[in-house]
Amino acid sequence: MKKLWLVLVIGLMVFTLSACETMKGLGKDVEDAGEWVQEKAN
Repeated sequence: MKKLWLVLVIGLMVFTLSACETMKGLGKDVEDAGEWVQEKAN
């Protein structure tokens, strides 16, 4: 199960990196992903 989550997180990171064009956009995407992870952890 942990491998599945790892694959999903890596896939999300790759998608995030390919979806934004600026470092500001990257920062916002990473922040949004971090908030999503925090919500799921609670």
